[in-house]
Amino acid sequence: MQEVDNAFYERADAHILLSNGQISEDIGRGKVSASNMYAAARFSAWVSACGWSNGQEMAEAKQETLDYFVSEFRKMLEENLDDYIENFESYMQP
Repeated sequence: MQEVDNAFYERADAHILLSNGQISEDIGRGKVSASNMYAAARFSAWVSACGWSNGQEMAEAKQETLDYFVSEFRKMLEENLDDYIENFESYMQP
């Protein structure tokens, strides 16, 4: 993962807090997770679009953009899965 700024984890925690608040008896973790992933994908597409002058330029960079975002997500997911594996008992206590 790239170097992060001082507020990186504060912003991430704010998103996690919002997501946790959306979980209810009717809306489970899986649905909230799906909405969260969609929002991240939508925002990432917008961030990418901001770097181009037109749709053609964006289309030409589509595969490189996909590779970048998928690679970064994979690294972050692996890091967090490893953290949960190592700390499962303390994180998942009732």
